[in-house]
Amino acid sequence: MAAVLGLEDAALEEACARVDAGVCVPANFNSTGQIVVSGDVAGVEQGMALFAEAGAKRVVPLNVSGAFHSPLMEPAARGLREKLDALDLRDPAYPVFSNVTAAPVTSAARARELLVAQLTSPVRWAASVSAMVAAGVDRFLELGPGSVLCGLNKRNAKGFPCMSLGEPDDIQAFQE
Repeated sequence: MAAVLGLEDAALEEACARVDAGVCVPANFNSTGQIVVSGDVAGVEQGMALFAEAGAKRVVPLNVSGAFHSPLMEPAARGLREKLDALDLRDPAYPVFSNVTAAPVTSAARARELLVAQLTSPVRWAASVSAMVAAGVDRFLELGPGSVLCGLNKRNAKGFPCMSLGEPDDIQAFQE
């Protein structure tokens, strides 16, 4: 995987389409001008050169353990599908926005489909945040370690509060 900074979505997608040494696909549309690509080593390396030629300000290889959000995750998607099919999922009480579609999900069946698709599809974070703001969301909570999403939201949802709750103590303090 590699982070590509300062290149428009269309230019990045065009460069990915020119990769013929392997797989290189958009994996995370984090914010305007910040996209992560995924694939096999040869494909991503060729893509990195093409992104630089296309005018990317910076291309940074990422030290990751897999080709996340790419077609190369299909074997994992099959396994996840089997596990999810064995669960009794219920419709969410509130709409949950999918990073695959950047749209709200209100049924368990659709959520199951999109959870599987998430493994092989790009994360549309910037579009998801825009859709949430358009739907009336007025603040964001990031659950889990780190504060990457709150950092991205400084660009995606300017002026909207975002709080990172990475530790049990953070959640407890938030509830009080």
